[in-house]
Amino acid sequence: VQLVESGGGLVQPGGSLRLSCAASGFTFSTYGMSWYRQAPGKERELVAVISSTGGSAGYADSVKGRFTISRDNAKNTVLLQMNSLKPEDTAVYYCKAYWRGYNYWGQGIQVTVSS
Repeated sequence: VQLVESGGGLVQPGGSLRLSCAASGFTFSTYGMSWYRQAPGKERELVAVISSTGGSAGYADSVKGRFTISRDNAKNTVLLQMNSLKPEDTAVYYCKAYWRGYNYWGQGIQVTVSS
């Protein structure tokens, strides 16, 4: 099982980034997918979730209206489009696959929002 995040980096406040998570080694279309983040000195928090079919999604209040999660089951990929970024969005972002108690994590990718 492998989850590999990409697309992170440094962006100015108000800017945008798109994170991608490429999955392999399991039946991707069976699993719900989610994005978490962890800022220095803080606990890991849930950012967004999407169902196995992509038919439903949910967001943390702190990112609602700014972030969009989506998935492409043909490409085994989940995306997180992040707009109107704020310094408080700075964190390591992780994707996670979940299904019936099975949880797989990516290695994480740094997102830094700073001028």
